[in-house]
Amino acid sequence: MKVYITYQIPEIAVRLLKEHFEVEVNRGKHLSKKELIEKIKDADGVLCLLNNTIDAEVMDNAKRIKIFANYAVGFNNIDVLEAKKRGIIVTNTPDVLTDATADLAFTLLLSVARRIVEADKFTREGKFTGWEPNLFLGCDIKGKTLGIIGAGRIGKAFAKRSMGFDMKIIYHNRRRDLEFERDFNAVYVDKETLIKESDFISLHAPLTDETYHIISEKDFDMMKETAILINTARGPLVDEKALVKALKNRRIFGAGLDVYEFEPQIEEELKSMDNVILLPHIGSATINTRNEMARLAAENIIRVLKGQKPLTPVV
Repeated sequence: MKVYITYQIPEIAVRLLKEHFEVEVNRGKHLSKKELIEKIKDADGVLCLLNNTIDAEVMDNAKRIKIFANYAVGFNNIDVLEAKKRGIIVTNTPDVLTDATADLAFTLLLSVARRIVEADKFTREGKFTGWEPNLFLGCDIKGKTLGIIGAGRIGKAFAKRSMGFDMKIIYHNRRRDLEFERDFNAVYVDKETLIKESDFISLHAPLTDETYHIISEKDFDMMKETAILINTARGPLVDEKALVKALKNRRIFGAGLDVYEFEPQIEEELKSMDNVILLPHIGSATINTRNEMARLAAENIIRVLKGQKPLTPVV
């Protein structure tokens, strides 16, 4: 059997898969859709990335495929309904990246609130001449209201990290989570209430038709002028042009982004703004986490091609 890996990932996955199958790894640039279709036409399993679009056209040209193992927790890049209809298994890598992503989200919150990147640049440029009363005044964190949209694994891990700051947690989710409320003294609210009352808003929802542009221009208009928005989930949760407008007009205090609406393209104006931190989608980028993601994706392929049930199926 043949397995194709669409981009370079930690070698632990390659080694595991080579114990059982013929394996080819794309060690060049990211594949176009046309290139992807050509590469996987004879594959039995594919280990793919979130920037690989796996739709009906791709599946039409991959007659032998039994599994697409997505190297990510999100799977909005794959038409899972089409896969299910064809009997193709889709897997993801949940759990193993929860802590790393929550850490990164809280890092962004702290960094935006205290203007860390802006102050670092100022210092490196030799502009620091001594302590000043009004130099880089930021936002207090202790005791503030934290609004979490999406109370899944990462949302809960993010909430846990706020406990040391005595923050009041409010959240919005598809449904109430009584365990989450009990564990973190969190309060379930509708989205409008969360938008209006939060000092910090952090997005941890999956990308679906329901959550597309869950933060839009009207939401920015309702936010506090001191509000900070953090997005480490999926870029299209936020209307990026509306975000640019809100930051440009100082309608909100700032934002921290690890994902973008048209990734890897980013609204040009964001790059010149000092009230936003821009990261290159590194939420899960720790050595251990990326190795575990690779191992899990490989194990899913091995199990499916050996006729066993996958560890983390989506469909």
